[in-house]
Amino acid sequence: MNIYLKRGKDESLKRFHPWIYSGAIQRIEDQAGEGALARVFTSDGDYIATGHWQIGTIAVRVLTFDDEPIDDVFWCHRLQVALDMRRAIGVADRTDNNTYRLVHGEGDNLPGLVIDVYGQTAVMQAHSVGMHCSRQQIAEAMRVVMGDRINNIYYKSETTLPFKAGLGQENTFLLGDAVDNIAVENGLRFHIDWLRGQKTGFFVDQRDNRSLLEHYAPGRDVLNMFCYTGGFSVYAMRGGARCVHSVDSSGKAVDLASANVSMNFPDDDRHQAIAEDAFRYLQQMEEGQYDLIILDPPAFAKHKDALRNALKGYTRLNAATFAKIRPGGVLFTFSCSQAVSKDQFRMAVFTAAAMSGRKVSILHQLHQPADHPINIYHPEGEYLKGLVLYVE
Repeated sequence: MNIYLKRGKDESLKRFHPWIYSGAIQRIEDQAGEGALARVFTSDGDYIATGHWQIGTIAVRVLTFDDEPIDDVFWCHRLQVALDMRRAIGVADRTDNNTYRLVHGEGDNLPGLVIDVYGQTAVMQAHSVGMHCSRQQIAEAMRVVMGDRINNIYYKSETTLPFKAGLGQENTFLLGDAVDNIAVENGLRFHIDWLRGQKTGFFVDQRDNRSLLEHYAPGRDVLNMFCYTGGFSVYAMRGGARCVHSVDSSGKAVDLASANVSMNFPDDDRHQAIAEDAFRYLQQMEEGQYDLIILDPPAFAKHKDALRNALKGYTRLNAATFAKIRPGGVLFTFSCSQAVSKDQFRMAVFTAAAMSGRKVSILHQLHQPADHPINIYHPEGEYLKGLVLYVE
């Protein structure tokens, strides 16, 4: 199918932004079904891009600005570039780390596609109909590029595809049928629940921030809120924390956190997992009980309409923490809401600090790791924000 843009609506594409909004389209020729490949032209009829067509506000997600076929050669090339970058930054092909993100959507010029690698298993997730329609071709390209690095490809897009597309998608293996779900991150072992867990089964994007937390852990009493699989807890244990409490509202999450701690530190009584609502736990815990606290909640704002309530939520959560953290304590606080900017998140934390009356200093400003790259032409890809704070 061919798409022609309105006059002047090609400016963002000339700056290589990978999205075309529906309001920019003048007309469509030979329209095909959702997920089809679309060649895009300016109002003067000049070729400018090729991408996946989809019904919605973002009408086309651009795969290439070169007039080239989207075939096996294309997919192999893009995956090879992604793998080469992970090898260059030192997260792939390491004996002490076989957990990393291979493809990060727009950051790897493959909008709508996420691939995480856990040992011998790659978990593929489509966020667009086009990537869903291309899943088998992508899986074949992965077999070529990854070689014996992987034996299994699990496709997990049941909850990430547009509901109205009516695809009836079910999560399934495209290659192999993994039994072993143990992966290694910086020498630590983790159970990865790609079948029932959140996202692709693990939050790979906090790897570097977990390493930083390990540096601050020696001799501290640690509270890991919204612990999920207990990643921060395991690093705190290795860092020499005096005690580590993992809190999550999900009983399954705290069980998995306990299992991960036990796998790395068997019979170590420093760790306790607690199934409890975060706000309730903060309200009921003793003042000064902890001097290292992690706040890593799920996204409070998944779209801009929820932004105002999300910022109130971040302010309330951090204010409750400032009120209870021990003097001389360190707070790791995060937002993974793409709709919340760095400045907005920082203002919410600033407001919380002012409400508490505590003296607070910023030690580090954190973000997503290098295997979650941000396309320089697509600043919207910067979604993870974090602050490390010292509280007098």
